[in-house]
Amino acid sequence: MFGSKHLYFKLAGAAAAVAMSVAALPALAVDITGAGATFPYAVYTKWAEAYKAASGNQVNYQGIGSSGGVKQIKAKTVDFAGTDAPVKESDLDAAHLVQFPTVMGGVTIVVNLPGVASGQLKLDGATAADIFRGTITKWNDPRIAKLNPGVKLPGTAITISHRSDGSGTTFVFTNYLAKQSADFKRDVGAGNTVNWPANAVGGKGNPGVAANVMKIPGAIGYVDIADAMKNKMTFVALKNKAGNYIVPNQDAVADAAAGANFHVRGMAPDLLDQSHKNAWPITSATYVLAYEQADATKQKAVVDFFKWSLNNGQKMAEELGFVALPPNVVKMVEAEMKNIK
Repeated sequence: MFGSKHLYFKLAGAAAAVAMSVAALPALAVDITGAGATFPYAVYTKWAEAYKAASGNQVNYQGIGSSGGVKQIKAKTVDFAGTDAPVKESDLDAAHLVQFPTVMGGVTIVVNLPGVASGQLKLDGATAADIFRGTITKWNDPRIAKLNPGVKLPGTAITISHRSDGSGTTFVFTNYLAKQSADFKRDVGAGNTVNWPANAVGGKGNPGVAANVMKIPGAIGYVDIADAMKNKMTFVALKNKAGNYIVPNQDAVADAAAGANFHVRGMAPDLLDQSHKNAWPITSATYVLAYEQADATKQKAVVDFFKWSLNNGQKMAEELGFVALPPNVVKMVEAEMKNIK
């Protein structure tokens, strides 16, 4: 579809050559810039690479955290922003922004416990909340041991690895834990930034959290599935609403999103702690923010990039650990993008 602009034909005859040289000139490339959530960084950069090869247009995306992305688009310093924490309808209206999902994924709980295999350690929501609010501080705590008969748990101190930047991943994760525990909501909070306990260490972006977990024995943290898979990290099996212990995977994310109603303002249904028997409890979509009105050339470039990516980049997304939007939701996104002018 896009390759024809790069073809140059040799035709006999000077008049034909002149005529064809005009037709064959490549269209002026339009570069666009985005910034925000680190959760979708891998897929947006992969899409951008493939899109440039197909169209000649450059898309630059910086993973600076969801809060940073929202600030930048409100300051009009980027062409689009990425956020895992969906912006409220009233804020979209006030800032004249359009919001739509691009892919779905899961926030996973990962640990560094030598001798414990991935998926072997089981936690329920209430126990996870007590760990992340700092009231369970040793791995051999009776509350953890009760959920893990037969697992040799060390007396190692627990170190919590968390995001140091304003983060949509933190928003998703803490909102899940706040649903499980009123004490967590009171003591730590729920949002892009929260009040972590004293036994916590911060890292920038999902890669920073992953790095801290991998280097600190006894550490526990939260990262997206893609970063956890890439780093071959040790997953926790988490008890879902149906009472089943689930290891995070793409099928479990898809099951959590099955039947979700994206036909709401901002296209942001709550996908946390869904009732499907195989649902991963900490499932979320990630979102793009764009202007309703801005430079027409840039606006068209934003729409063209994401329309191309949603229709041609789903396999790339799945290879990176994300879950593609269902075809009916892609059509809804395309309809929503008509508001970007």
